[in-house]
This record gives sequence, structure tokens and C-alpha cells, in this order.
Amino acid sequence: MGWSGTKTSLYGRHTHAIDAKGRVSLPAKFRAELGERVVVSEGFDRCLYVHAVENFEALVEKLNTLSLGKKEARDLTRGLLSGAHDAEVDTHGRILLPPDLREYAGLEREVVIVGVSTRVEIWDRQAYEEFHRRVKDELDSIGERLVDAGL
Repeated sequence: MGWSGTKTSLYGRHTHAIDAKGRVSLPAKFRAELGERVVVSEGFDRCLYVHAVENFEALVEKLNTLSLGKKEARDLTRGLLSGAHDAEVDTHGRILLPPDLREYAGLEREVVIVGVSTRVEIWDRQAYEEFHRRVKDELDSIGERLVDAGL
């Protein structure tokens, strides 16, 4: 699903640890793009999404255009919005990851924080490494299919 807000230059990956209070430090270059307030939500593939507020609002606007008559649209909207939490970036660049979101993504201690265009994803380190190994092996064929589709 594509949606856009005003900030679109998030990229790279960083390994961090969740502290005993459930906080994780966002990389400085991500904080500069995301701002002082963010929205953390359940994402696809059992990771968390961290959105700049204006990008999250753009996502909500897109979801509002979906037909309530379609079960998939209702399920997607509920899935993406029901677990969303506002978070303040503290003076040390950390955000609090609520227990329900940590549980959803299987986050315990080590995480990988990935910039993905308009959002940041937070993954359990092992889950991300498994994903990365799989996709790395398939990247050429994925690229070829998407180029053929007009990417």
C-alpha cells in the first residue's frame, strides 16, 4: 500500500537495544526526519512502524478512502490503527515501545531499526536477519519482475 506524507528520505539500518523500561533510541538521522512526536503501530511482517505524525495522518486519509463494505478494507484499517500509539521522542532520542507492540513484533532486547522511505521499521534482530537473508537471495528476480511491471 502506498501513501505519502511530506518526509521521504528515511533509509539505512541500525542495530540497537531496548532498555529495561521498553525504550529504544532512534538513530539521529531518523529523528531529524521524524520529529519530536511519532506514531508507533503494528506493521506488516511482524515489525513495528514508526511514522512522522503527518505521514501517519496521510495513511489514515488513505484508509478512509477504502470502502467500509469490503471486509479486507475493514480488517486492514483495524489492523493498522487499533494498535497505534503516540510517542514522544525524549531528550536522549528514545521512544517508549508499549508492551503490546513489543509482544506483537517479538521484541525483547536487540532490534534492527530500518529506514523505509516514509517510515521506520523496528524488527526483532533475528527476525530481520532471517528476512534479509531470504530477500537478499531473491533480490535480482524481484527486481526483474518489478522492472517488467514498470517500476
